[in-house]
Amino acid sequence: MSQPSIVIVDYGVGNTYSVLNAIRSLNYRRVKISNQPNDFFAADALILPGVGAFKTCISNLRQLHLDEILNEAVLAKHKPILGICLGMQLMADVSEENGLHTGLGWIPGRVVKLNLPSSYVVPHVGWNDLQVTKESSLFSRTDEASHFYFDHSYHYECSKEFVVATSNYDQPITAAIAYKNIHGVQFHPEKSQTSGLKLFRGFFNAVDQC
Repeated sequence: MSQPSIVIVDYGVGNTYSVLNAIRSLNYRRVKISNQPNDFFAADALILPGVGAFKTCISNLRQLHLDEILNEAVLAKHKPILGICLGMQLMADVSEENGLHTGLGWIPGRVVKLNLPSSYVVPHVGWNDLQVTKESSLFSRTDEASHFYFDHSYHYECSKEFVVATSNYDQPITAAIAYKNIHGVQFHPEKSQTSGLKLFRGFFNAVDQC
């Protein structure tokens, strides 16, 4: 079977080239960075990266009308998508980061600031182990000792039915979510060395088998 066609969503924010380079290191060649609707609809899988502030990210998506295109591709055409860090948070109903901002509303939940004791540093930056709570293609190739790189001050609060992995930072923090064709991770797989590459491989293998 041929490799899946992968499109990394370009909306003016996010470390798109780091994600591109990580995926290409796995010898996937049908991968591009794009903001063109035709590319989204032709893709087998989409990646939604995100770095920075929620308001800027969601505003950029809407100014480019990519929220409408993504809704059609993901909700109507059921394209598999993986949101990374703030790209995952954009899937929530609302974010409380610097005000109240409406998200894409794909998986019910709120993005709220980490409320931790003073002994814990915010933002949460560094490597953490995961506790995988449900079977998911994201972790089909990782092992129990896997750890991933985080860099965030806000986290996704949602029903346990959507949570497939947590990370402990004084309290359980949503590390990965999934619902049908929609997936998201709070950490950065493109910065997580072997564990991150295995996560990408698991996601794309599942796409390839569909």
